[in-house]
Amino acid sequence: MANVAPYYFLYQLIVPLTQHQLPDFNFIVTRVILIFACLAIYAVAYSTGLGFSHVSAYNTLKNIRVSLKSKLENQPLGNIREIGTGQIKRVFTDDIDQIELLLAHAIPEGIANLTVPVIVILGMFIADWRLALLTLATIPLGGIGMFMMLKAGNSLMGAYYESAKKMNNTIIEYVNGMEAIKVFNKDGDSFNRFGEAVKGYRDFTLAWYKVCWPWMAVYNSTLPCLALFTLPIGGLLVLNGTIALNQLILVLCMSFAVGPAILRALSFGGKIPQLNYKIATLEKLMNGKPIQQGESEFKGKNYDIEFTDVRFSYKEKEVLHGINLTMKQGTTTALIGESGSGKSTLAKLLVHFYDIDSGSIKIGGQPITDMSIEALNNQISYVAQEQFLFNTTLYENILIGRPDAKREEVLDAARRAQCDEFLARFPKGIDTLAGDSGKQLSGGERQRISLARAILKNAPVIVLDEATAFMDPENEEKMSAAINEIVKDKTVIVIAHRLSSIKNADKICVLKAGNVIAEGKHSKLNKESEEYKKLWKASTAAAKWEI
Repeated sequence: MANVAPYYFLYQLIVPLTQHQLPDFNFIVTRVILIFACLAIYAVAYSTGLGFSHVSAYNTLKNIRVSLKSKLENQPLGNIREIGTGQIKRVFTDDIDQIELLLAHAIPEGIANLTVPVIVILGMFIADWRLALLTLATIPLGGIGMFMMLKAGNSLMGAYYESAKKMNNTIIEYVNGMEAIKVFNKDGDSFNRFGEAVKGYRDFTLAWYKVCWPWMAVYNSTLPCLALFTLPIGGLLVLNGTIALNQLILVLCMSFAVGPAILRALSFGGKIPQLNYKIATLEKLMNGKPIQQGESEFKGKNYDIEFTDVRFSYKEKEVLHGINLTMKQGTTTALIGESGSGKSTLAKLLVHFYDIDSGSIKIGGQPITDMSIEALNNQISYVAQEQFLFNTTLYENILIGRPDAKREEVLDAARRAQCDEFLARFPKGIDTLAGDSGKQLSGGERQRISLARAILKNAPVIVLDEATAFMDPENEEKMSAAINEIVKDKTVIVIAHRLSSIKNADKICVLKAGNVIAEGKHSKLNKESEEYKKLWKASTAAAKWEI
């Protein structure tokens, strides 16, 4: 209102001049002061309002990010991996940031810039309904331009955002795979994919804007010009004596006041479909089906593990077909089989990375879906082939295993995991930074840090999913010693391609194409199972390979 009032005071200054009268000096000074006062009030109110709206907006964005993080934590990890790192990064940063436009600008400014013109236009109708209609005549023209822009833009929006998603994922893949690219001289091939993704995004963006630009020009050039018909036709009405000149001047001043406001309000219109698309993507992530979990603590009578008729599908294709397995407390069970047989999937189902299609998984007789994820995690130490280290100290990376542990306990876990040798080469020892994703350490050293975590956690159930994958001959003895420290008196599930490392397991389960086809000790399987004999032969032959 403070932004519109000066035009009324201007009208008061102009009207006496049209009647060949010079306004009183005090009258002029008062109106000029009022105009500047309104401009000052507008500046203060506008900046204060933006301050409030931005505080509200960024607190809301914070809440959205925290809520999305909580929602994703409760969804199966498989679903998260399918989305892709690039897409998740874009949603967390770019897409949520775009909502700031809606909260901090479109809603508060849009409401003000639409409410005030409505009030002023009502005033125009009070002044003269004919001039008011002439003033409003340009709005349908601008509205048609905006409608056509939105219609054309929406038809290409899906392809535009899909190209953005592809570009984000390709960039992250390119950066993460740079080492392999250099080693195998694939710069050309990888850069071609990188370049095609970036060019595709450019082309879709330009195609989108080229369709929208003509219609943007239409509504940007017509909406502010509310006097387009009022000035010439109103002038004719004044000349033939139909209306008074001061009425025309009043309506013209009002139109100059509300034209920019309407344009500012409608300028957000082009952004709303984009925001709708981003919000729809965000809501799809928010509304993803959470993993099934209860709220109770662990109440199992022991640490026996039972898989009963477990079926599981990946991308609608069943990969486990009615698995029945029992793993007794204090024993070591090895899962072996060719790649894709379902070994790692079984391990991930036990730690509840996914929900099963049917059947049940129990620890000590208690279904894992009855307890909370936290309660389940307290019972299991999961050591995978690829271990992620945070870019903090090695000490803090081990402390993840049990955050309330004392420093002496962390140091003891590192010693028992055979970490002393490589820690000694760092000037700061265990307080050395791991680097991005643990780049300061080799693969085998990262695994020993992960084993130290497991030792510190001291959970009753241990899952070793290819935990010795990076083991070299020099470190084989150290890794074996570290693993022996973990598995003492535990229920152990181990997955390994190197069958010599699981030869002495209490039970070996042979998987093929999502089925358990044999189980027993090494001596029994080596006599009775053709699949095991084939795997054993391949493993022992590979052990003899040398350069």
